[in-house]
Amino acid sequence: MSKNILLVDDAAFMRMMIKDILVKNGYEVVGEAENGAKAIEKYKELKPDLVVMDITMPEVDGIQAVKEIKKIDPNANIIMCSAMGQQAMVIEAIQSGAKDFIVKPFQADRVLEAVKKVLG
Repeated sequence: MSKNILLVDDAAFMRMMIKDILVKNGYEVVGEAENGAKAIEKYKELKPDLVVMDITMPEVDGIQAVKEIKKIDPNANIIMCSAMGQQAMVIEAIQSGAKDFIVKPFQADRVLEAVKKVLG
């Protein structure tokens, strides 16, 4: 059974890169969002098995979106993405309920390792 994943990043090419890695490895990307506000809407609508979310985005950032999604679904699986040097934000994201994080630029192995770890 393939796992449904929602990708959230304000950069379309970043979503495309992650989608490519995931789809090649048997995961299904059921939705994409370009900011945290859209991510929250899409989460309610799609109920994905996993959300891969960027931290820094316009409107609603990834950390705020994690908090909102966790209110809707305390069992939500969320992996954060961040650029190098955002350790404080990553820690805040984990404290807010994210299960893991991956650093940009993405390494396919690391993305898959995080996804497998979180989805079990």
